[in-house]
Amino acid sequence: MIRIATEADAAACHAIYAPVVETSAITFETELPGEDAMRGRIRARLANHPWLVWEEYGEVLAYAYAGRFRERAAYDWIAETSIYVHEKARRRGIAKRLYGTLLEVMARQGINQAVGVITLPGETSVAMHEAMGFTPAGVWPKAGYKLGRWWDVGVWSKFMSEPAVPPTPVVPFAELAAAGGLDDLLRP
Repeated sequence: MIRIATEADAAACHAIYAPVVETSAITFETELPGEDAMRGRIRARLANHPWLVWEEYGEVLAYAYAGRFRERAAYDWIAETSIYVHEKARRRGIAKRLYGTLLEVMARQGINQAVGVITLPGETSVAMHEAMGFTPAGVWPKAGYKLGRWWDVGVWSKFMSEPAVPPTPVVPFAELAAAGGLDDLLRP
């Protein structure tokens, strides 16, 4: 089941994220945040952007979220996305289904472009993004230093709708969810 994350999911999200921080360059976060920090991230994100979880038999196996791309108001219609899947749940199609739902939610908010930032080479992430309709948008060479080396970062983007002129304001996630605009996609 795909549903909106709650603060009660912080421990499960933390458990999924911990090995990614500690043993890979998938994220450039170098210090593992605690469960309280994860809870705060979920709470803060849900006001304006989606944070979704994939749950099976009461266990959270994956989570995906969107967030502000840049701080300036002119960027309101583009959001950066992230997804993390528990190692025991990989290669089951969960990422594509959860990510697809995330993109649909963003489109309903009026966000017209999603951006995925991938540590290269990142073959699995690149393949998934391209299967979801993302296209390469650029590379930042030697953008981050982690695990004793410099890593390039690739940017992939996907337009979910053609940008309107003038654009309508993006609907905050909490407002869309409260109005029932996601009932057909998610369980609150």
